[in-house]
Amino acid sequence: MHAPVLVLNDATKRESGSKVHHANIQASKAVADIIRTTLGPRSMLKMLLDASGGIVLTNDGNAILRELDVAHPAAKTMIELSRTQDEEVGDGTTSALEHAIQALDEIAFPINIDDKQMMLNIVQSCIGTKFTSRFGTLIADLAIGSVKTIAVDLGSGLREVDIKKYIKIEKLPGGQLEDSKVLSGVMFNKDVVAPGKMRRKIKNPRILLLDCPLEYKKGENQTNAELMKEEDWATLLKMEEEYIEKVCAQIIMFKPDLVITEKGLSDLASHFLSKAGISAIRRLRKTDNNRIARACGATIVNRTDEIQESDIGLGAGLFEVQKIGDEYFTFIIDCKDPKACTVLLRGASKDLLNEVERNLHDAMGVARNVIKDAKLVPGGGAAEMAVSSILKQKGALIESVEQWPYHAAAKAFEVIPRTLAQNCGVNVIRTMTALQAKHASSDNRMIGIDGNTGVVTDMKALGIWDSYGVKVQTFKTAIEAASMLLRIDDILSGLKKKQAGGGPTPKGPQIEDDKDVDSEQMIPE
Repeated sequence: MHAPVLVLNDATKRESGSKVHHANIQASKAVADIIRTTLGPRSMLKMLLDASGGIVLTNDGNAILRELDVAHPAAKTMIELSRTQDEEVGDGTTSALEHAIQALDEIAFPINIDDKQMMLNIVQSCIGTKFTSRFGTLIADLAIGSVKTIAVDLGSGLREVDIKKYIKIEKLPGGQLEDSKVLSGVMFNKDVVAPGKMRRKIKNPRILLLDCPLEYKKGENQTNAELMKEEDWATLLKMEEEYIEKVCAQIIMFKPDLVITEKGLSDLASHFLSKAGISAIRRLRKTDNNRIARACGATIVNRTDEIQESDIGLGAGLFEVQKIGDEYFTFIIDCKDPKACTVLLRGASKDLLNEVERNLHDAMGVARNVIKDAKLVPGGGAAEMAVSSILKQKGALIESVEQWPYHAAAKAFEVIPRTLAQNCGVNVIRTMTALQAKHASSDNRMIGIDGNTGVVTDMKALGIWDSYGVKVQTFKTAIEAASMLLRIDDILSGLKKKQAGGGPTPKGPQIEDDKDVDSEQMIPE
């Protein structure tokens, strides 16, 4: 017997699709409402309880969304998109595609990245709403200094700026935030293998980096050694010692001052190295080893019999182990041309340092985007308002129904200046009307909202800028996300649920009614 087939006519499909659209829009609005008050200089902080039971105190949009646990698939999609945005450009999470980008190109202008004051203004304007804005230009200086350190010019106007791989942020509670600095090299939480025998401070060290163990290779689990007489045990031990001595001799031949390996280092190897006046550090993370290699010009070697003179790092000016608090930290600093660095953050507490780190991450993202694509657009909602105005003008030239998306997108772009006005506490309608009137003329593309006073003013005069790369990515993410959500006309549960009587749930599409949609249900209490 065949199972019954459910037939949906076009009218039923349209009705179910509109309900799902409504549910998706409600869910997306709920996500937007959560982070709405985090925009602008007078933004509010959110206190979150994370999965591990810790407290997160932040006004960073991506940090808030990252901790949310929501049930609605459209809301989850919005959160995933915000994560993608943060991964791509590091900032701009809280913010007719081709024409919108063309409009942005019209108001963007190139800058000189060697102009320190201009770079400071850009980064400051992007993190001016954050917690650390009260500390002046400190975070902006750290961000610009670290990003410029690792930038590599590839020619043809291209630059490689990989802040994930080559910038490490070390947070050490204690001291003052003003004690934070960018090191001209790297630091990591390690001490030398034999503190009493090995030097903890070496000027202009010769550094050898290894990715192999300096200990006797252990046999596999099934290895059996059959010893026939007592002398065989001594022979076995002697073979191990000779192997270690041979490996150490291959290292000592190149006269390094410091040997760092990612693997283990035995006591016997430590004895031979310390006897030769060589300091050694073992079990270092691969990521840290890569940063040291970039900072001092060394090459990581996989086998000791393949070491060459060119593998030795000569770029570091100082190797030093310092005790900070109860722990030892190794510093490889004063490097000649470091293409990797460590940002050392000091502060009163862990919570403070965690929020400073989040702000610094955003600032580094902004600095990276400007260095990779040295173009700016005005901040304070001016860019969005200018794009909105241009889209309205283009939409007016189209006679068919194709003009509707232009008007809808133009209205959507106004949400940024409108939210800024709301967070300033000014009359939103009057402010938006004044801003729209200004942007009706193409001469006023730089006019935006002063986030501190709510006054409609020239962003160029205030020095409030946004990165062009961030804006482009935001526009792409927003419009593509809206298009994707509108293409969804059904939401199905992949979970098998049982009825009260124990029988299976009847087959067929389950449509969520718009009466069941409650944005508050998606937000954990």
